[in-house]
Amino acid sequence: MEKSSQNDEHIIEAIGRSRIVIRNGVVIEVGDAQIRDCPLAKRFGLPVPEIRKDLIKANIEHRIKTFGMCTARREVIDNREFVGFGASELLSFSVRAGLIDAVVIACDGAGTVIVTKPEMIQGIGGRMSGLVSTSPIPEVIARIEENGGIVVDPDHASMDQMAGVTRAYKEGYKKVAVTVATPDVAHQARHAFPDIVIIGVHVTGLNKEEAEVLVAASDLVTSCASKTIRDAAGPKAKIQAGVSVPVFAMTAKGKEIIIEKMRQTDEQILIKPTRLPALTGQQPDPLV
Repeated sequence: MEKSSQNDEHIIEAIGRSRIVIRNGVVIEVGDAQIRDCPLAKRFGLPVPEIRKDLIKANIEHRIKTFGMCTARREVIDNREFVGFGASELLSFSVRAGLIDAVVIACDGAGTVIVTKPEMIQGIGGRMSGLVSTSPIPEVIARIEENGGIVVDPDHASMDQMAGVTRAYKEGYKKVAVTVATPDVAHQARHAFPDIVIIGVHVTGLNKEEAEVLVAASDLVTSCASKTIRDAAGPKAKIQAGVSVPVFAMTAKGKEIIIEKMRQTDEQILIKPTRLPALTGQQPDPLV
């Protein structure tokens, strides 16, 4: 096991929004999940067929072992597609297509980062669950910087999306996107930077008002296991991608991103005018 400082602690919310604490590469705490069943979790690299603490722990340990999540071995480059219309997949394709030139995301061991390479967007975000807090890992920070990324707060690995967006624009980027998990930050970002592309993520558990604020501020919104997001976003969405855990495009920019992803994929796609949300597939259980 690699050497880490005594302050090495990472908290994520994953697999039914269970709170998971990782210290020095070891899972030391797995909290209760908010849902019992998730169709996406069944398709993970190490599937979680039933949301139980022991299976959640095994999945997180698998992530630590295979790509070094929350450790000095953390891989940050990857071209594999894990979810057809996941946030990182959509953003990676958008950068390749020139729709976006910089993405502000969160990375374990580094905090808020600015990324301009599609393979780093996917390498960081493709396998990352909801990151609540993290601590700096010098090897991870160096790996990101060596590959052209910017770590906004390398001393503390703080999670500050507004600071990341501000820095991205100061660096000269014009077409900036940011992933946001809280309605107040989404609202603040939209008013401070009207042209920014906002992607709402990690939304399970939002109440009705929070969901409506996030949807109103976002270009794209992932639905996770949120009933309130489905209710708030579905009827107003311009496009819905996926049915089990849908992603909603709320603006013309969001719609363009999903269309570009469809244009570049080799997968078969059904296009059908219908009333949204279309929730015909197996949904997470329960929706909260």
